[in-house]
Amino acid sequence: MQAEEYNRRGKELVDYITQYLGSIRERKVIPDVKPGYMKELLPDTAPTEPEDWESIFNDIEKVVMPGVVHWQSPHMHAYYPSLTSWPSMLGDMLADAINCVGFTWASSPACTELEMNMLDWLCKALGLPSFFLHHHPDSRGGGVLQSTVSESTLVALLAARKDKILQLRAELDQDVDDSVLNSRLVAYASDQAHSSVEKAGLISLVKIRFLPTDEQLSLRGDTLKQAIEEDRSRGLVPFLLCATLGSTGVCAFDNLSELGPVCAEEGVWLHVDAAYAGSAYVCPELRWSLKGIEFAHSFVFNPAKWMMVHFDCTAFWVKDKYKLQQTFTVDPVYLRHENSQAATDYMHWQIPLSRRFRSLKLWFVLRSFGLKNLQAHIRHGIEMAKLLESHIRSDPNFEVPAERHLGLVVFCLKGGNALTQELLRRLTRSGTMYLIPADIHNKRIIRFTVTSQFTTAKDILRDWSIISKTASTLLAETRALNNAEQPQSGKDEAIEAEGKQNPNSNTRSKEKEDAAARLDKCVELWIDKAWNPPRRPMRSLSCNSEPLPYTYFGPMSGHDCEPRAGLKDAAGALPSPSTAGDDPVIEITEMPSNLVGKQVLKKLTKFYSVPSFCNPWVHCGRHQVCCPLKVSAQKHLTSTCRTNCMSSSPVANTAPSPTPLETATASELL
Repeated sequence: MQAEEYNRRGKELVDYITQYLGSIRERKVIPDVKPGYMKELLPDTAPTEPEDWESIFNDIEKVVMPGVVHWQSPHMHAYYPSLTSWPSMLGDMLADAINCVGFTWASSPACTELEMNMLDWLCKALGLPSFFLHHHPDSRGGGVLQSTVSESTLVALLAARKDKILQLRAELDQDVDDSVLNSRLVAYASDQAHSSVEKAGLISLVKIRFLPTDEQLSLRGDTLKQAIEEDRSRGLVPFLLCATLGSTGVCAFDNLSELGPVCAEEGVWLHVDAAYAGSAYVCPELRWSLKGIEFAHSFVFNPAKWMMVHFDCTAFWVKDKYKLQQTFTVDPVYLRHENSQAATDYMHWQIPLSRRFRSLKLWFVLRSFGLKNLQAHIRHGIEMAKLLESHIRSDPNFEVPAERHLGLVVFCLKGGNALTQELLRRLTRSGTMYLIPADIHNKRIIRFTVTSQFTTAKDILRDWSIISKTASTLLAETRALNNAEQPQSGKDEAIEAEGKQNPNSNTRSKEKEDAAARLDKCVELWIDKAWNPPRRPMRSLSCNSEPLPYTYFGPMSGHDCEPRAGLKDAAGALPSPSTAGDDPVIEITEMPSNLVGKQVLKKLTKFYSVPSFCNPWVHCGRHQVCCPLKVSAQKHLTSTCRTNCMSSSPVANTAPSPTPLETATASELL
């Protein structure tokens, strides 16, 4: 393709995009395809000879569109908005043509400087503190465009971790490996926090403790204070709180005005995740949840959700950019330039090196709409959500189990979880709209988010009509089923007596139970497979637990582990291994009564730090049955269990002399 043809084909594609978005209401929101559908539509290998554009263009509707979820549709109500707009698309068109890789200021000064100015524009538009500004005499902070909020959460956690480890190192009189200090760190979030917080813990190998929320699903200051005190008493070091403004499930808001002072008092980094709700702060009347933002060390929101700047575009600010830079700075000679000291090099603000010219589309959107029209867009979405809420509340079959915030309404049928889930299944299978579930404690709910800027009152009423009619049909079928299964008067006792005499008659009772449970067995959807069990609210060390007392290994492993002193059976004697024949097998004794029980184990958090195992092959794919290591201010940082790597049959181990680090207590280190 040459320039002349590109000019012609580009106009054709712009026409196609305009027609697609203009008629998007006519398309089913959810595609009716199965995994692997595209394999039959494409050849096995790439073409050897070039194909003409006409053939490529025609395959858009044949190959791509049949498998597209139409996120811009007014009937797309799943997840949160992921909007685009005409000026945003034009911005990326230009960015794609420039195609710069803006890792340093020198690699493309305009890419860096436009981004700095756009982040300052956004900071002021949202009413955030001036210490987040690049261009302010009293500010040490600034903003950067990251790819996603999930990545920004990880970046904040890594920066907070580095800052805390440096603080701990400065307080020690000995050289301690970072991994040892890292194993003592603990971070916090509410039990409503996004799954990206948990993933950040997995990646960074730190413990994450999810704290319970109040009746409004909001994390409160007293809860955080109590958790910090508990963890300090166990020898852990609190270092980060990820507060959520607009949770994924019901758009709940943590109480920053209470959490902020606790974080300041305890020396905990306060990161604020406002992925969806952040766009609403362009409206001054919606900033009530920002009270306490002056305590934040970092803040993130996603213009790619509700601000009509298409993915990817995530605004992330830090109060102290030097704490961020010390986490990610590498300085190879080939990336240095003569303005390195004076300029901002965004490669030191993020995980990857390379970065796109994201700020162009943000610049185009802010200028094309202006804050006034962006505010009107946000307010319109909220009004549409209020309209739906009013209809739900007026229907006696439904309830709204959580307060509506912004453009998200949650609802369920009063008949119970099975009916709500079946309603969701039928609505999703119809393709007329896209909804997803969530759970409030043990209650299954349906989330309805107003996403599209094209949504009108007519669209909302159309969707509500489908929801209410589908629910009425479902409830009528349920009543008919229940009536058909009602036992005739006086027959229950006869059936029961007959069942005692004739076991085969129990088949009828079984059929009755199966019919009553029919609605509980919904047809499996691909969306159902993505549901996760409810997150355990507490994932911190909450009990005394130690490795199991004795494990015996055969010649295959070549390792032996000494019995741990202090772990004795009921008679006071250490358990011993048993062997059978010449080839001893692995045998693990039952857990002693003085160890944790099953109920307490369920309250354990996941351990994201690497513990000290008594057998190194545990790290190579074979797993020793053990509990997480006990954490106590009186315990050493390393396990007292010793290993002896051998290539033959196990023999008695000789414990090496303890190192100075191993003899240092937690209180000395922390």
